[in-house]
Amino acid sequence: MEEKIKLGISSCLLGNKVRFDGGHKLDPFLVSSLGQFVEYVPVCPEVESGFTVPREAFRLVGDAEKPRLVTRQGGVDATVQMERWIETKLPFLKRENLCGFIFKSKSPSSGMERVKVYNEKGMAEKNGVGIFARALMEYLPLLPVEEEGRLQDIQLRENFIVRIFVYRRWQELLAVGATPARLVDFQRRHKLLLMAHSPEMARQLGKLTALAGARPLGDILPAYEKLFMAALKQKATVRKNVNVLQHMFGYFKKQLDGFEKKELLAIIENYRQNLVPLIVPLTLLKHYIDKFQQPYLREQYYLDPHPLELKLRNHA
Repeated sequence: MEEKIKLGISSCLLGNKVRFDGGHKLDPFLVSSLGQFVEYVPVCPEVESGFTVPREAFRLVGDAEKPRLVTRQGGVDATVQMERWIETKLPFLKRENLCGFIFKSKSPSSGMERVKVYNEKGMAEKNGVGIFARALMEYLPLLPVEEEGRLQDIQLRENFIVRIFVYRRWQELLAVGATPARLVDFQRRHKLLLMAHSPEMARQLGKLTALAGARPLGDILPAYEKLFMAALKQKATVRKNVNVLQHMFGYFKKQLDGFEKKELLAIIENYRQNLVPLIVPLTLLKHYIDKFQQPYLREQYYLDPHPLELKLRNHA
């Protein structure tokens, strides 16, 4: 991709000193590794809505579904001020054509889940969502989102990065103008990737795509996008990856000799047993795709859903 993917991000994760205590929460992976491939749009709800650095820390109080944002010591209610800023910020972020957003975990403004909410007795439960994070997820419900803490999990990290690259391709499809033929091609090239995340939703998307020529595309696209992004939120497990690898193996049954078949199946089995990472069987399959000029497999985004430099498939 010529232009970098745009991602919204909590500003403190980039090393910006915007936290209540004047500090930051620099995340090396997000800045040094993922940062090579994305353009960040930093957001700090508390500073941008008018609060100083440093400032008194906030917390969520009241009903977890609609909490108030209150200062910890003084009890000053900043909910209305934050909500007014959010009303102006959300349309701006939509115009930025973001492909995802990375929130700061546990933040009363930006935490995506399990944020502390205090009841009238001062007791806290981890059942809240940051005020800004909730508003953004409701305003752009299909936008891939994650927290920096959850991104320490390699499976969640890869899942999120797969989704932001796919979302970028979807935006590009809409930008050039979706047609039945382009939708069919989009679905075809993502088929194995979808199978690795949700075989059932992959089948549903195939049936939905088949209707593109018979029904108005304007009716198909919103349903397709919603189901597509829901499918990719499902984890790509070892079992589902093995199913895809064996499916790819089937394309070479008549071309591989006995030794090559045995070798490839053994490597897939080693992957199933967590003895080697996914990159190992994929590398051998890529070799056969080039050797035997298999055009359908060569165009599958499953082979390289994200930059190899991120090494997301190098872990057993």
